[in-house]
Amino acid sequence: MNGTEEKRQCVAKTIGTHDGTFHCDEVLACWMLRQLPEYHNSDIVRTRNPEKLSGCDIVVDVGAVYDPAVHRYDHHQREFTGTMQSLGGGKWVTKLSSAGLVYLHFGKQLMQELCKTKDESTITILYNKMYESFVEEVDAVDNGISQCDGEHRYRVTTQLGSRVAGLNPAWNSEDKDPQPRFEKAMQMVGTEFSDRLAYFKDSWLSARDLVEKAVKERHEVDPSGEIVLLKDGGCPWKEHLMQIEEEQNLQPTIKFMLFTDQSGKYRVQTIPDRIGSFGFRVGLLEQWRGIRDAELSKLSGIEGCIFVHTAGFIGGNATYDGALQMARESLKAHHASAMES
Repeated sequence: MNGTEEKRQCVAKTIGTHDGTFHCDEVLACWMLRQLPEYHNSDIVRTRNPEKLSGCDIVVDVGAVYDPAVHRYDHHQREFTGTMQSLGGGKWVTKLSSAGLVYLHFGKQLMQELCKTKDESTITILYNKMYESFVEEVDAVDNGISQCDGEHRYRVTTQLGSRVAGLNPAWNSEDKDPQPRFEKAMQMVGTEFSDRLAYFKDSWLSARDLVEKAVKERHEVDPSGEIVLLKDGGCPWKEHLMQIEEEQNLQPTIKFMLFTDQSGKYRVQTIPDRIGSFGFRVGLLEQWRGIRDAELSKLSGIEGCIFVHTAGFIGGNATYDGALQMARESLKAHHASAMES
């Protein structure tokens, strides 16, 4: 063994977690830690033995202690009720699991390492997005929190918890060694986390600039400021739009988005009342819904109409001017109805 290898072994860190059946939260926590330079070559010690755990540099999901000063990140103790909101990590109120605790304390460093950036704004946006679109589901499932009793508390986008659980040895399996399966689970979770982050960084995040520009220029589209033209209609825009509205406290809120489809025709789409909802702030006119082509153009008095969906949330026109007029007429009717009531 050469000197470099001896030095590497001397400084190697150990990550402690519980043995027995593994779960998605500690699998994800361990994988995230291993992506950081400090823990990159760490051994994972799976045990419930207090003496063995005390010798670990960092412990997750076992030990009944949450104390970041000594790198102990368990959430099972009766008195623990920590959330991202209560612990200063963001707006979310889902109780944290070991995955959420590790993400809370190391997530921004993780974004920096995986995305190869030090831009604080980019890191913060991706940190928030990965929590609400990936990690929060793991926290909620591990803590037995129902997704909804009415409105959804969090998003389910991966079903990762059940897939990790399925990698544990079967009760009647002759191979009872869970360690190779734990490593396989980490690989699966890590691949999915990395792929999701790459999408948000390279595709989702780049759309924000386009949406921000469209919002800034909204009064050039219509004096009301309630209709926006997105010049690259293929990009994801709904979540960015609603976040920009909230950040800038825009009033009145935006009611319609205009963009081109793959054929170069124009679409006019309503803005949902909240992300993931089929409801909308203002719909296209009721009398247009389910009508198409020439019949719709005759009914509306607007040339080039293609369709209006029966639910009223989207319509189409051959031209920009036609789509804009469809949005304006729907907006005009909405304001008139509001004044009457």
